[in-house]
Amino acid sequence: MTRRHVTFACEGAKLVGTLDIGLASGAIGLLIVSGGNELRSGAWSGQAQLAAQLAREGFPVFRYDRRGVGDSEGENPTFRHSAPDIAAAIAAFRAAAPHVSRVVAFGNCDAAAALMLFAHDLPLAGLVLANPWTIDGEEAPQAMPAAAIRSRYMAKLTNPREVWRLLTGGVNLAKLIKGLRGAAASAPAPSGLVEEMKAGLAAFAGPVAILLASGDRTAQMFAEVWDGADARVQRIDSGSHSFSDNAAREWLHARLLDALQR
Repeated sequence: MTRRHVTFACEGAKLVGTLDIGLASGAIGLLIVSGGNELRSGAWSGQAQLAAQLAREGFPVFRYDRRGVGDSEGENPTFRHSAPDIAAAIAAFRAAAPHVSRVVAFGNCDAAAALMLFAHDLPLAGLVLANPWTIDGEEAPQAMPAAAIRSRYMAKLTNPREVWRLLTGGVNLAKLIKGLRGAAASAPAPSGLVEEMKAGLAAFAGPVAILLASGDRTAQMFAEVWDGADARVQRIDSGSHSFSDNAAREWLHARLLDALQR
């Protein structure tokens, strides 16, 4: 497996990407789109490790820093305006690995949201979207999603020690009532961003997988405004937003392999 750095242009700015490619390299490649201010290496170098593993398995992988992030020049356009960065990265990937004829894109958090918004206008063969961001802005709201509150209280009610605390007066009843009200809250109405994401995804012709870490707050917010019957949604019982624990890392790798082998 070899790893080399690639520079390419995007609207006058010089961007930097990394290509991982194995000795037995196939015609299907993976583009990793980083979210927010995340570097192309990913949290705890998770994306770099994932790229190396997939490259050894015969799938070239290209990842990059979008404008204004990491080694790339320019101003960060935020995910809502990152379509030119993604398009430039696809072109750079194909130029660096000309035998790649089909590109599947993977994005986590606001990178997943960006792919939902723009993929139908990009030369992509498939999408893997993890814990998609659903808030019009760069910061998460302070309120915990109702689904997360319900999950927390269900766990408490199935714990004998917590039940005993409730029966013996060891629980703050005012806090409990406030929490139960939050758990009973109805799901919020979809935002304008969510409706745009739905429309963008509906216009995309390729296969799509939506991956959610059930204990992750961003994933919980997505689940509250998305169709619960969407067969494209797959879940793992993990609280890791970046799939950093061993079980979640292996699960993500298997889901990506499935998308690449279609």
